[in-house]
Amino acid sequence: MAETLIVKIVGIGIDQKLKRSKHKIALATRPGSNLENLQGQTPLLNRQNRLTRPLKLNNIQVKRLIGSGYLAHKETEHFAQKSMESFRSVGKIYYTVLAVIGVPVNLVAIAILSQGKCGLSKCTTLYLVAMATADLMYIISGVILLRINSYYCPGSFLNITPVCSVIIVLSYAATEWSVWFTVVFSFDRFVAICWQKLKIKYCTENTAAVVLVTTGILICLKDIPFYFTFEPAELRNNVPWFCYERQTYFTDPAWVGFDWFDKVLTPLLPYALILLLNTLTVRYILVTSQVRNGLRAQSKGENRTDPKMESRRKSMILLFTISGTFIVLWLAYVTDFIFYNILGIHPEHYNDVFYIFSEVALLLLSLNCCTNAFIYGVTQSKFREQLKNAVKYTAVTIIQLTKKQNN
Repeated sequence: MAETLIVKIVGIGIDQKLKRSKHKIALATRPGSNLENLQGQTPLLNRQNRLTRPLKLNNIQVKRLIGSGYLAHKETEHFAQKSMESFRSVGKIYYTVLAVIGVPVNLVAIAILSQGKCGLSKCTTLYLVAMATADLMYIISGVILLRINSYYCPGSFLNITPVCSVIIVLSYAATEWSVWFTVVFSFDRFVAICWQKLKIKYCTENTAAVVLVTTGILICLKDIPFYFTFEPAELRNNVPWFCYERQTYFTDPAWVGFDWFDKVLTPLLPYALILLLNTLTVRYILVTSQVRNGLRAQSKGENRTDPKMESRRKSMILLFTISGTFIVLWLAYVTDFIFYNILGIHPEHYNDVFYIFSEVALLLLSLNCCTNAFIYGVTQSKFREQLKNAVKYTAVTIIQLTKKQNN
C-alpha cells in the first residue's frame, strides 16, 4: 500500500507559536493517504517512499518541518532523522518530568498564596496567583494534552481535529497569559517602587483584578481566530483527524498580517517591556539609595535600619527573580526567533548548532512554567513557613489516618 507524508501537529506548548511559534510539526507516514505536498502540487513520495523531485517550500513551511526533526529533503534527511530521534527521547523524559513536578508545585503555590499569609500585599498576591494559574493551564494544555499525549497516546481522541484545535488554542492562550501576567506584574512593581503618588491609586487589589481579567479576556479574543486556521490531515470513517494549518494562513494577506501581529505581541513586545521596566527600576533604586544613604550618614541615626529601604529590597528581590528568570529562559527562544524572522537566516541552512539551539530554546521556554513557585520558596521566608506548615499538617493527618485504620 502506498505510503505518503502526513503532517500532524503535536504542539510545543506554551507554549507555543513562533516557528510558527507555539506548536511544532511532526511528520509521519500512514498507509492509504492521499495527502498532497504542502504546495498542493504532486505527491512528495512515490510508492517506493522516495522523493519524486526536490521540495520547494516557503521559509515558514521549511522551518516548521525542520523544527520537527523530519524534513524530506535529500541533503538534510539523514541528520534530521537522527536529531529527531535523540530529541524525541530527551523530550519524552523532559516533558513527563515537567508535568509530574509542575502540576503539584503550581497547585501548592496557588493554595498557599491564596491564603494571604505570605506577608505580601493583596495586589501582589493576586498577580502571583494569576501567574501560577496560567503556568498550571500551560502544563495541562501544552505539556500534558499536546506533548505527552503525542508521545504516549498518539491515536487518542485528543487528536480529532476539533478537539486538538481547541487544545492548541488553549495552549496559545495559556502561554500568553503567563507572559503578559509577568509583564503587568513587573509594571505594578515598577509603579510601587518608582511612582509613589500613583502607587496609592494603582497598586490596589481591585486594579490588579481589573488588569488581570482584561488582559486574560483580550488574549482569549485574540487567539480565537487560530481555531479556524486548522484543517484535518486525514479522514478516518468520516472523522477528521489531526490539525494541519491551512495554506491560506501563509498566503492570504490578512492571515499573514495577523501572524506578524501575533509574533510581535508575543514574545517581542513583552520581552522588550520587561527589560525596559527592570532597567528603569534598577536605575531609580540606585539613585534613591545613594540619596538616602547620604542623608542617613549626616543624621544621628545613621546606624539604624531603614524600614522603607528594607521593604523596597524585598519587592526588588521578588521582582528581579521572577522577571530575570523569564528573561533568561526566553532569551534563547527570542534569539532563535530573531535569527529566523528578522535576520533572514534560512532554516534550510541551519547547521547542527542552530538546530540544537532551536530545540533547547523550546525546552527552556517550557521550563518557565515551573520556576515561579520555586522562586517564591527561595525569596519569601513566610511562603517557606506556610509550606512547612502545610507539609507538617499533611504528614500528621496521614499518620493519624494510618493509626485509625490499624486500630
